[in-house]
Amino acid sequence: MTSPFNNQSFTIAHADSGTFKGAGLRPFFEYRDLGIKDATNGIHGAHVIRAVPGMESPGKWHSHTLDFQMVYVTKGWVVFEYEGEGEHLLREGSCVLQPPGIKHREVRHSDDMELIEIISPADFPTHDEAAP
Repeated sequence: MTSPFNNQSFTIAHADSGTFKGAGLRPFFEYRDLGIKDATNGIHGAHVIRAVPGMESPGKWHSHTLDFQMVYVTKGWVVFEYEGEGEHLLREGSCVLQPPGIKHREVRHSDDMELIEIISPADFPTHDEAAP
């Protein structure tokens, strides 16, 4: 059946019924899908990412092939380093737009770090990169 809403479906995700999974891009983070991928047929995606307490990032440089990537920190803090931009401490309430293809790495984070990531498309390749 075709959706009357420009091929999108209505969806709601509640924190108390959400499940975090460790099968994401990084083993030191857990991911909770917000249902946007299914509701938009993969055009967009959104999830909550939280730190796995006691696990640290290896700080590997990488890039993504996508059209849009926005990160909003809801709890704790995280340090990202970006090609040509240096290190940036993002804390509760911080937001960053990561341009397509920018080389970056997660340097360190608090054990209680949580953030929301919004991406387009929902599925995209990640590429290991040499330090810029």
